[in-house]
Amino acid sequence: MSTSNDEAIRLLQEYYEAVCVVQRDTPEAIQGIIDDPFSAVWLAYLEEKAVGCVVLRKLASIPFAGECKRLYVQPAARGNGIANNLLEVQEDFARTKGLRWIYLDSYDDLKAAIALYLQRGYVSCARYNDNPQATVFLRKYIGSRS
Repeated sequence: MSTSNDEAIRLLQEYYEAVCVVQRDTPEAIQGIIDDPFSAVWLAYLEEKAVGCVVLRKLASIPFAGECKRLYVQPAARGNGIANNLLEVQEDFARTKGLRWIYLDSYDDLKAAIALYLQRGYVSCARYNDNPQATVFLRKYIGSRS
């Protein structure tokens, strides 16, 4: 695996610990996401250090949809617009792959993240997965840019 893959795994492990994630992806599962042409992992850098990440995984259960997972920015790097930029890049990529919707789940305690999602146009939707920790389900229509 490359250095950026190692950085992605390091950031994802930080995220898991920070929000006490129960259902964690293995390094092999992360590599599978990286290798899938409809999925991706993005890293954000600040002063040449990887400080944030987000994952997009194509949803097999919903046509033309992907799932935003693992949005994380290290506490010291917050306030620089990194999370917003990661979501912007993710949405642009999803459009190029023909996706029309991005779904995500979260839970009530992650108030700053939920506020960001709502600000970016995500709206409440029905539960779409079996994540036992999730209490909030959102989706956004990204359609295509004309």
